Amino acid sequence: MKHLIRKYYTDLFLGKRFFAATGLCVTLFLFSFFLPWLGDLPYICFCVFVLLVLLDLLLLYRTKRGVFVRRDLPERLSNGDDNELYIYIENFYSFAVRLGIIDEIPFQFQKRDLWFKSSLKAGMHKTITYTLRPVKRGEYLFGKIRLYVQSPLGLVSRRFNFGDEDMVPVYPSFLQLRKYELMAISNRLNEIGIKKIRRLGHSMEFDQVRNYVQGDDYRTVNWKATARKGDLMVNSFTDEKAQHVYCVIDKSRTMKMPFEGLSLLDYAINASLILSNVALVKEDKAGLITVAEQTASIVPADRRPAQLGKIMEVLYKEKTRYLELNMEALYSSIRATLKQRSLVVFFTNFESMSALNRQLPFLKRIARFHLLLIVFFENTELRALTEKPIRNVEDIYTQTIAAKFAYEKKLMVKELAKHGILSILTPPDQLTINVVNRYLAIKAQQKI
Repeated sequence: MKHLIRKYYTDLFLGKRFFAATGLCVTLFLFSFFLPWLGDLPYICFCVFVLLVLLDLLLLYRTKRGVFVRRDLPERLSNGDDNELYIYIENFYSFAVRLGIIDEIPFQFQKRDLWFKSSLKAGMHKTITYTLRPVKRGEYLFGKIRLYVQSPLGLVSRRFNFGDEDMVPVYPSFLQLRKYELMAISNRLNEIGIKKIRRLGHSMEFDQVRNYVQGDDYRTVNWKATARKGDLMVNSFTDEKAQHVYCVIDKSRTMKMPFEGLSLLDYAINASLILSNVALVKEDKAGLITVAEQTASIVPADRRPAQLGKIMEVLYKEKTRYLELNMEALYSSIRATLKQRSLVVFFTNFESMSALNRQLPFLKRIARFHLLLIVFFENTELRALTEKPIRNVEDIYTQTIAAKFAYEKKLMVKELAKHGILSILTPPDQLTINVVNRYLAIKAQQKI
């Protein structure tokens, strides 16, 4: 009994044509009281309407398996990127159908209007493609797919429910990681803003002796090899390898600030993953440290094939802490973990000069032993305020305060430089490009 109720009542929905036809019948009955010449026309229309509804029900319910739907999900989603998902539909009815599809996507997306309309001929199939952009890492639970089917009559709809709950993890931006890798392989990094850095001199790590080609530095000519070979030979040098590059991520409350849906922490995590991959491609050793009120995770620098996977797994689990950053704990961890001079890229955020001054003593201590690069964020909302047209006195006050805070950020860069600490002040959306460019520049200048 419950099965019949579910089949013929719970999953049965009335269409727009049903209500239009009902309204027409009611109108005819109403006018028949005032227009006797209508005669039996209202009754005839009502009987035809009932017969059409019964025919529509027969068409939709005469087969148990009228349609098939499947959601095709990737093994994981990329945070902050547009991820493609697919819905496969197949029609087993002997007539064309109109479809309405509701995909129960995870609550994190806060979308309640994901509705697809389509049509499908008899025996045909198709695939619907759509994109989702997650802005938080973690587990995302997909529900069922609700498919509403209408026959050519379109008076009623039959609902089909497909699929079980699917859990998909959202990892740091591995799609951006692949994009950078592919562009590096095809030598097209300049298309996304990566600059070609002119090397000053050359490293002292000898690679091989090879034939001279046009454009080689004449100072690298190997005269002994030239005399033996009878042809112009040059010494070839390669980048110094196995240098340690550590990404240090601040997880304190200052990194909770959002920008275009993502928190500053997620921007830092995505940039750290890509920078680690670039360092490994350059045959350096990549490592990771995360810190808030205490040091949370440490991945010692290495360049083994599994190193990037280790870093990604650690970054996947990191969350913002709502406490102050403990610089003393960070300094102790760096001194205990980093046994040789390394490039330390510290992702953090300062909103005032006083916040920087509280951390400056520890930053100076770290800079004594390692090459420290501080990466903090430009407040794009303040920049937008300073560029707005002035209409009244209140706008003058607002722009003055915004300009003061924006100027204070630039003073922080100068203050860090005064103590020999490198820094990057960047908008969140330009973070990855700016960090990779600075790393390549540091490599070219042989600072580590």
